[in-house]
Amino acid sequence: MESVIKPLILSSSPHFHSRYTVDRAMREVFLSCAPAALAAVWFFGPRALAVMAVSIAFALAAEYVCCRITSRPHTLRDGSACVTGILLAFCLPPAAPLWAPAIGAVFAVVIGKQVFGGLGQNIFNPAHVGRAILLASFPVQMTTWTAARGMAVDGVTSATPLALLKVGAMDQLPSLGQMFLGQIGGCIGETSAVALLVGGVILILRKHVDWRIPVSYLGTVVVLTGIYGIVKGYGAAYPLYQLFAGGLMLGAFFMATDWVTSPVTHRGRLIFGLGLGALTSLIRIFGGLAEGVCYSILLMNIMAPLIDRYTRGRIYGRGRGKANGA
Repeated sequence: MESVIKPLILSSSPHFHSRYTVDRAMREVFLSCAPAALAAVWFFGPRALAVMAVSIAFALAAEYVCCRITSRPHTLRDGSACVTGILLAFCLPPAAPLWAPAIGAVFAVVIGKQVFGGLGQNIFNPAHVGRAILLASFPVQMTTWTAARGMAVDGVTSATPLALLKVGAMDQLPSLGQMFLGQIGGCIGETSAVALLVGGVILILRKHVDWRIPVSYLGTVVVLTGIYGIVKGYGAAYPLYQLFAGGLMLGAFFMATDWVTSPVTHRGRLIFGLGLGALTSLIRIFGGLAEGVCYSILLMNIMAPLIDRYTRGRIYGRGRGKANGA
């Protein structure tokens, strides 16, 4: 009887040594989402919890079914599907019907990750793939906003600060304090800047996120929108409103820093953040959409391998003048 020898598969460099396993790292990333999740439930009520639960459940189900169909061992224990599910839920409005996170989670896992071979091989951020598909397919449901708890408005729906910034309605904007806390309309996991900052700092301190991407991303947006605000006469607070509005904080700390779809070199990460900030600012200011974080990250995901290629360090034993064997 012939024995079956399993091949040894070696992936290409770079390789990093770490005491963390994928399971442990994913658990810590998921727990770092807790402040934003708690803020979402506080400001939008049980509906936000339902959206998060449905999104996570269908992400897990899609992961399991894909692994069964492709005859691969299921990867539910690594926690990546849970992270994808909750990040997708953070990008959805609280008024979204529950079939929206279900459909989005399936597309995020299947199209955003599994068709490329699973965890570690996807080229786009899976959660933003799900959001982009939902936004293109169901624009009405994806842009129907609910007033957050504590907002001084009448009725059920409320314009988001990004929509007001888009038309230059500075006098109708909430205070910066309300935006920092999360008393504004928007997606369930994007509104509370303080909660996202807490989660982002945890990720940086636990070495799951390199500070270079969020700092260069946020800094570029502040500088570019600040210049635009001065030209238009919107005042010094305009870039701060852009900083706290929409999904910028969520994208900078939780989406753009995805290990698989972002550059691995230090210089590359700075360039990556600068590109994200420039694209986000251009879309927000001149584009047809009020928000630009989702598409900016997806576009820069495409550029990540090219950025890595041109920001590689010097090879040992080879000087700058000997690159071609001279």
